[in-house]
Amino acid sequence: MAELNGKPATLDDLQSLALTNYGHFTSMRMEDGTIRGLSLHLDRLVRDCRIVFGVELDRERTLSYIRKAADGIKGVAGLRVTVFDPALDMGRPSDANDPHILVNLRPGGALSPPPLTAKTYTFTRDNAAVKHIGLHPQLRLRRDAQLAGFDDAVFVEPDGRISEGGTWNLGFVSQDGTVIWPDAPVLPGTTMLLLQSLDTPKQITAPVRLADVPNMAAAFATNTTIGVRSVSALDDVQFPQAHPVLSALRDGYAGIPGDRL
Repeated sequence: MAELNGKPATLDDLQSLALTNYGHFTSMRMEDGTIRGLSLHLDRLVRDCRIVFGVELDRERTLSYIRKAADGIKGVAGLRVTVFDPALDMGRPSDANDPHILVNLRPGGALSPPPLTAKTYTFTRDNAAVKHIGLHPQLRLRRDAQLAGFDDAVFVEPDGRISEGGTWNLGFVSQDGTVIWPDAPVLPGTTMLLLQSLDTPKQITAPVRLADVPNMAAAFATNTTIGVRSVSALDDVQFPQAHPVLSALRDGYAGIPGDRL
């Protein structure tokens, strides 16, 4: 289902979104009416709206639309909030200053799906810190990776620093058990931020280059849909599918209480 500003969305409502592809969004995992990191998702929507549209998003109004759409939904569901201006004209995007709130709901899957494999590509997402809806470049690279026999793509800066996955943050575990988050242009994922708030294991942010990968003990992907997912291969480097630090991260994440809508 989809609601725009609290009302059922029509085809006309969504036409400009489909044709212009300008806006931003956040995706959440709802479990029995609770969402981990709800305030972080709202912070993201407000911050990105300033960047994308130059206006202040009404946080409480946005939350009211989320609550309305989610009312009565039981179990696990994926909830996406997209912010766009239906009146946007491709010739005058600078005039778009009336963002609307689109809320979509879909069935949710299990956290920590099977390990994935990834292939690296030299690429930097445009405006990497914003969760915008311009997904063509990373989906193209995901497709290329899948055609090459991998599950997804991982992006590498021209200087060799690894940054992030197609639609997820990437982390590594060093030989001494330290979690290393790549220091590079990345989307500050809400799941990554929640994991970074844990007291254990030890975590740092530091540059990780392709040459460093063979020396890592483990690697993992993380976002709100998958939680903490093992990366079993990055290019030709193999990683164990299970590792005590990854188990600790999963347990810590599971222990973070969700915010009630």
